[in-house]
Amino acid sequence: MAADDRNAFEVYRDRVDRPLLRLFREYGALEAHWLAIGMAANVIARVAGLVPPVVLGVAIDAVFTGTGPYTLPIVPDAWLPTAGPAQFRLSVALIVGSFLITGVFTWIYGIAANNFAHRVMHAVRTDSFDRMQRLDMTFFDDKQTGEVMSVLNNDASNLEVFLDNALQNSARLGVMLVGIAGVLFYYNHELAVVTLSVIPLMILFTVWFMRAVEPRYVAQRSVVGDLNTALENALAGVELVKTSHTEAHESDRVETASQQYFERTMSILRLNYVYRPGMELFAGLAFAATFAVGGYWLSAGPPGPFSTTLTVGTFVTFVLLTQQFVAPLAEVSNIIDQYENAKASCERVFGLRDIPIRITDGEDAIDLGGKSSSVAGAVEYDDVSFAYAENALVDPADADEEVIRNVSFEANPGDTVALVGPTGAGKSTLLKLLLRLYDVTEGAVRVDGHDVRNLTVESLRSNVGYVAQDTTLFDGTIAENIRYGRFTGVDTEGRSAGADAKSEVRDRVIEAAKAAEAHEFIDSLPNGYDTRIGERGVKLSGGQRQRVAIARVVLQDPAILILDEAISAVDTETEMLIQRSLDELAADRTTFVIAHRLSTVTDADLTLVLEDGGVAERGTHDDLLDADGLYAKLWGVQAGEIDELPEEFVERAHERHVDRAVERAMEGETVESETLDD
Repeated sequence: MAADDRNAFEVYRDRVDRPLLRLFREYGALEAHWLAIGMAANVIARVAGLVPPVVLGVAIDAVFTGTGPYTLPIVPDAWLPTAGPAQFRLSVALIVGSFLITGVFTWIYGIAANNFAHRVMHAVRTDSFDRMQRLDMTFFDDKQTGEVMSVLNNDASNLEVFLDNALQNSARLGVMLVGIAGVLFYYNHELAVVTLSVIPLMILFTVWFMRAVEPRYVAQRSVVGDLNTALENALAGVELVKTSHTEAHESDRVETASQQYFERTMSILRLNYVYRPGMELFAGLAFAATFAVGGYWLSAGPPGPFSTTLTVGTFVTFVLLTQQFVAPLAEVSNIIDQYENAKASCERVFGLRDIPIRITDGEDAIDLGGKSSSVAGAVEYDDVSFAYAENALVDPADADEEVIRNVSFEANPGDTVALVGPTGAGKSTLLKLLLRLYDVTEGAVRVDGHDVRNLTVESLRSNVGYVAQDTTLFDGTIAENIRYGRFTGVDTEGRSAGADAKSEVRDRVIEAAKAAEAHEFIDSLPNGYDTRIGERGVKLSGGQRQRVAIARVVLQDPAILILDEAISAVDTETEMLIQRSLDELAADRTTFVIAHRLSTVTDADLTLVLEDGGVAERGTHDDLLDADGLYAKLWGVQAGEIDELPEEFVERAHERHVDRAVERAMEGETVESETLDD
């Protein structure tokens, strides 16, 4: 994929350097005490596990065959008994004690290792989510939800597996190899060379495997995001899928994504099918060589260039210890599997973390205050232009074609400004610049004389109420959704406030619902305001969802109000009721209304007619009718005074539609063939 074709997430992911080292530096260091405890306990447990073979070998030579002294590594001979029965009892005690120590410290290691792994995973997931939330809308316009979910869930879980299993197993393997090699060389360095001769071959084999499998893990983690996206889209749009009878189509999409995941996974497993048996073969050869050479040594004397003495007890120790490192060496494939998986996941996590946050507070950002009473609500657009910059997160100089062009107007406190015009003219985008969901490309948007880029984001957005056409509700009760963003009645640690405060909040929620003409339908529900509305509010109708969203803004009581087709999903009677409430709500605050039904904005102080991102006409309702331009023609069609728009307006709209369709087709989107034929 060419660099210019990659999105910000992919570019920053590829720039991540030494991801696992960075993971330990940024997160592991905070929990280093748990890691240290786990590592120390792991070492003690593994070293204790080496004691039984050593003691057994010494006991065989000293107690049972009488062919050698009763000596133990690093233990002074003066501390050891000289009588056979006492030596036997000590041997039994040492073996039992070693198993007890192994069990206790393995338990300690498990507790510490899991604490370390899960604490790091928790910090990674929550920090990544917090970072993701603060990215500006440019990222979300381009990024698939399923892939972001994959980073926050699957990739974070992969890191936990690595930190819990692979890291500790690597330490265990290191201790076992070093400890066993030390014991073997201590007792017979010549036979130790035979036993350990396969280690260089195993290292070379492991290096080959790691180089071959790494790109396959990167590819696998990428298609996980595609699979999650396919599943998320199908589940989120299940109603459309069923009403369109497109279950087979969605099944094909999921099957395709799943097949890609299957193929990437199998490409990894095919290497594992070579690597794991190969490692087991090398470990088996080490055991076989030890048994063959040691057995010949005992029966016929030192073979070839060897000259040292080998006792039965030493041979038994060699055989037992060789078996002990066969299993850890065979587990190397699992360790590498988890390491490569974690490395690929870590690159994706830090790729998300490294995307720059562009909508931020400046060093001297001004706080507008938390109450609308401190904000007059004067709004000015000063020669504003804006272009969606799909790759601006990678290259700030990159920008697409402008969608807002040289827009200027002023709204005095308490004014109502209506924005009308064809679909795609830039109405919603223009008002999102006021909220700093995007930053202007040129010009400035000001509130009470302050450039919004010089205000704190929190104080700006807390003073601007926004009701979108596509209402967003969360799974929970109606009361919780109305209160969303106004978390009064609960302290900063989540503890419920007193009964009086909770009652007051409840009263305010009900008042807001009444103002939005929502109280009547809410009160008729089985559990009233405590009725759970399901994910995205699926248990409510479109009009009910919009009224809940309006009640949420009523409770917010903002100085500036944005209504983006806020009553498009209600019937005429309910529209009249809500419009009356909105008129009361807008009476003393600056209000922006995006409307396709011009009858709802005839009383606006200023109406802007947008076309192709610019202001084509402006004025009051009467002024625009007198001008006999686009607004007058739209009004005539909606009022039934003319049958259809003049051909010139239809042709311009048609050209915009076809141009956008061609652009989408060139970008790889599916576009109806009839549109391209046009």
